[in-house]
Amino acid sequence: MLRYIDVIKYVNHGNPEPDNRIIKTEEEWKAQLSPEVYQVTRLKGTERAYSSEMCSLFEPGLYACACCGALLFDGREKFESGTGWPSFTQPIKDNAVAYERDRSYGMRRIEALCNTCQAHLGHVFPDGPGPGGLRYCMNARSLVKTKTVFEKAVFGGGCFWCTEVIFDELKGVESVESGYSGGAIANPTYREVCSGRTGHAEVVQVTYNPAEIAYADLLKIHLSTHNPTSVNQQGADVGTQYRSIILVSNEQQREIARQVIEALQAFYDKPIVTEIKDFEAFYIAEPEHQNYYVNNPEQRYCQAVINPKLEKFRRLFKERRK
Repeated sequence: MLRYIDVIKYVNHGNPEPDNRIIKTEEEWKAQLSPEVYQVTRLKGTERAYSSEMCSLFEPGLYACACCGALLFDGREKFESGTGWPSFTQPIKDNAVAYERDRSYGMRRIEALCNTCQAHLGHVFPDGPGPGGLRYCMNARSLVKTKTVFEKAVFGGGCFWCTEVIFDELKGVESVESGYSGGAIANPTYREVCSGRTGHAEVVQVTYNPAEIAYADLLKIHLSTHNPTSVNQQGADVGTQYRSIILVSNEQQREIARQVIEALQAFYDKPIVTEIKDFEAFYIAEPEHQNYYVNNPEQRYCQAVINPKLEKFRRLFKERRK
């Protein structure tokens, strides 16, 4: 999760490398874009406040650059800022947006640009909601809303190395990322989370297609592949960071989680202690923790702990595997 200090570092030391670069001449852009979009995106114009209905749209979806189509923002990060321009708390990826100093009109601001094609988007300010505290104040003409079939689920139950590899094998799952959530500290490190002082749990963020696998089924598999009756412990892994937890993004997810836990309770002798908590932020873990089992299959922990869990999952849910 980016904070304003990260934005300033990009301004001072260089922007992150984009996934792709698109370079066109001004004549090519002018031929491709409408005059209104060209004025804003290529000539750094600003549309009138409250001139677009996009300000009041908060449905799920993704927002892409109006010039090149690169994905920039997730609709779940959109909020009502009261400024008259569409506002977001975070870009969809750290390298989606580029930043430059803007001292036009006697002001000192940070300009936000599409990192793929350098289209002017708007500005970023340090007065947004927590936990990141950013407000990406965007021109609606710089954005195009796109539909997405994917949704996200966040939960944890012990070491995320175990959880990640299980869900990565499921049909309907697009991607799985290991990270931290449920605590109060922004951008924690693995070492900080392992101290047990951050309040965060080791979790995975699962991007899935609900047309192929339901949220309820994800939770059933999650609760069946770790011990949801164990408080702050999974086997030899002990600490609040290893607690059983489901982070819900809305009331529908909360109700589904409650119903799944209630239905599965009959299969356990002890009470299920899985915490259901409102999702606030997901902090992706360090690169060495992503795809850990795939990259380190011979590591002792993988052999002794992950292999038995993976075998159990493959046996119980063989029809669900890719």
